[in-house]
Amino acid sequence: MPNDPSEKAPDLDRYDAAILAALAGDGRMPITELAARVGLTKSPVQARVKRLEESGVISGYRAVLNPIRMGLAHIAFVEVRLQDTREAALQAFNRAVRAIPEIEECHMIAGGFDYLLKVRTGDISDYRRVMGERISTLPHVTATSTYVAMDTVKDAGPVTVLPASLTSGR
Repeated sequence: MPNDPSEKAPDLDRYDAAILAALAGDGRMPITELAARVGLTKSPVQARVKRLEESGVISGYRAVLNPIRMGLAHIAFVEVRLQDTREAALQAFNRAVRAIPEIEECHMIAGGFDYLLKVRTGDISDYRRVMGERISTLPHVTATSTYVAMDTVKDAGPVTVLPASLTSGR
């Protein structure tokens, strides 16, 4: 199963790293251009891309949307504390979070709260509605704290960082 965190990561070499870096920048890059960029011919690059896809290293391709141009400029980070952290409660919370499109990211946290959410809406009134009608009614929520982002200094989007073992010339 490619997304099983207990599964060993595939061995990747410098060509794989170059392929991944190029595709992270432009997932629609033609194979011929990709091959020229990494210094291999088309056939081995196609085989490597297929292997990277089948192993789950490349999990898909998608358009990167500009949320600002879509009227979704408001970002809030929400700390969530649950009243129950047994496995069944965590799974119920996780399922419910996945159904709220305004929650862009949800991370379970080891620390003074249980989850950190990244919530994207059009403005503060939209956020208040989402918080009041959806987030605060999620299963087992006992408390939330909101932090509103004033500016985005860096947003790399999907993974573009490669492991040090691939960038150190292995």
